[in-house]
Amino acid sequence: MRVIEHRRHTMRNKPNPHLTQAGVTLARQVGEGMGRFAYVVTSTLPRAYETAIAMGYAVHEQRELLASMPDAVDRELNYPMAFATYVDVVRRGGATARYAAELAALLVELIGNAQEGEAVLVVSHGAIVELSAFGALPNADLSAWGGEIDYCEGVRLFYEQGAFVRGEVLRVPPT
Repeated sequence: MRVIEHRRHTMRNKPNPHLTQAGVTLARQVGEGMGRFAYVVTSTLPRAYETAIAMGYAVHEQRELLASMPDAVDRELNYPMAFATYVDVVRRGGATARYAAELAALLVELIGNAQEGEAVLVVSHGAIVELSAFGALPNADLSAWGGEIDYCEGVRLFYEQGAFVRGEVLRVPPT
């Protein structure tokens, strides 16, 4: 089995594109318990790249698809959203369902950078993390995964025999 761990970036002060010290500290704490990754990918935005570095991982590549959602998708969403709400929007079809499928195809491509028993780390953004999970597991009931993904939280997706077979939500305990 191979695994993809897809995490949201850590804290920054808008409009500054870079992490705050509190964000670096949180990413370091989370990264200490994450384990090893054969391949690390982030969005092209500084906060995602800097989060992976602060977690303790060298970045192999950056992908634009992970940086922002198409405008048509953004119009279909109403933030913040729980997993159950994403389920409803994706199952309606439309731009959000197409984007979730694109994200799933990217995850399948990226899992190719890991061998059996290895993992890939992806760091991107809220909503993109949730939509990638639905794209990867379109028939699963992920509504029990709770509210929106917060800083450094994410999902872990398990891949075997050419498909994602299950997943779990990754929450950061309050400090």
